[in-house]
Amino acid sequence: MDPGQRRAIGAHLVGSVGHLIGNKERLTTQRGVGAMALVKTGLTVAALAVTGYSRVLGGRISAHQAVPMSDATTPSASTPPEVASAQKQLAVLQWAVPALTGALVVVSSFAGEQQRPASVLQGLTKRVAGQ
Repeated sequence: MDPGQRRAIGAHLVGSVGHLIGNKERLTTQRGVGAMALVKTGLTVAALAVTGYSRVLGGRISAHQAVPMSDATTPSASTPPEVASAQKQLAVLQWAVPALTGALVVVSSFAGEQQRPASVLQGLTKRVAGQ
């Protein structure tokens, strides 16, 4: 992992922790906020894991530069099985990364809507009423 990637992940984690600290009262009092935060955390962890595993697979593939292949995700008939396996996995992961990132955008939009005053009041009212 290059220094830029480390800094980006670190900045994201620091920002996420800061966001949680800044919203700790909402997390415990407004209905739905805790669940949304858990979903968002799970998606973030999954996106980071898929990205990291994609890097590992890319390293396996690039270590065999002299091996015949159609492209990084498409093995040819003469591609060794271990490289072909990595290529097939990478072909799936190239779609998983944007799917997870898109899901994060949707959840983040939902989280933003939960911060509207009417949503906060509704969530607090439901929490107090025990619904």
